[in-house]
Amino acid sequence: MGVIVAPIREGKLDAWKQWVTELNGTRKEELADFNRRYGLTRHAAWLMESPAGPAVVALHQAPGADSFMPSLGPSQEKFDLSFKEKVKEIHGLDVTQPPPGPPPELYYDSGS
Repeated sequence: MGVIVAPIREGKLDAWKQWVTELNGTRKEELADFNRRYGLTRHAAWLMESPAGPAVVALHQAPGADSFMPSLGPSQEKFDLSFKEKVKEIHGLDVTQPPPGPPPELYYDSGS
């Protein structure tokens, strides 16, 4: 399972909400295909308010979820390019590059 906390850039909350509306509506089948291609069994996003402003907690669940973002980076699939563009526009994250700093370190998991 992969979990990402991604701040929403200033002024981009409405754009994020519109994007999610599209992913749940007109682009639902494209998102389902995207999830199938990456073997994701669950792809969920929660909007949260942090002291620094709005952020998204995104969950990518699948046996190979840890490889999802590194696999997405080099993809040239049409939907993937659009997805990466939106992530960069809304969150300022470039998934074609490794994330800065060390990966999160698991300290507790009652399911293991």
